[in-house]
Amino acid sequence: MTGLPLDLWDWRRRVAALYAEVREVGDAEAAWRNWRAGRDLLFEDHPQSPLDAAARSAFSGIRYFEYHPSYRFHVALDPFDGAPERLDGGGDGAVSLIPFAMTRGLSERLGGELTLYWIDGYGGGAFVPFRDATSGGKTYGGGRYLLDTVKGADLGCAADGQTVLDFNFAYNPSCAYSGRWVCPLAPPANHLPEAVEAGELAPP
Repeated sequence: MTGLPLDLWDWRRRVAALYAEVREVGDAEAAWRNWRAGRDLLFEDHPQSPLDAAARSAFSGIRYFEYHPSYRFHVALDPFDGAPERLDGGGDGAVSLIPFAMTRGLSERLGGELTLYWIDGYGGGAFVPFRDATSGGKTYGGGRYLLDTVKGADLGCAADGQTVLDFNFAYNPSCAYSGRWVCPLAPPANHLPEAVEAGELAPP
């Protein structure tokens, strides 16, 4: 595939396929390792890689914390009606994030809950960005993403119907890698007070 729209379409298809595989594998850590390997291939070879050409030539794999089962949660979602957040989306213009639910099940471990946002636009999508006590140190200062269903990043539901939030799958927005990208970052409501030592580390 060549050309920006076709490249982006292909990128999203491949990301969605990675997450579909994650949802099918019963062993969460094994699924995480497969997901890591798939992301490394995309970063190294795909035209939509967040990496610039020079960084891609020196790329040796994305860095992560070790897998920690204690950062995998099954959470209930409580409907939540909050004021929309308008964030800079770069070339895509302003992005409107509409709060629609709040997690129930994170606060004992992480010191707070997270708001789920709906990306306002054609088709929409669920979006969960967050910051924590590692942001700006071990992890990217602007925060990381847990879910972004517009791009297929969705860990699905557990057998009991609760939503799976596994912070081992937390990943950096593209703007962490290059100034070419402008990304929506975590609103203040999604700043967790505890350190989440799981998921993707800050780029070197």
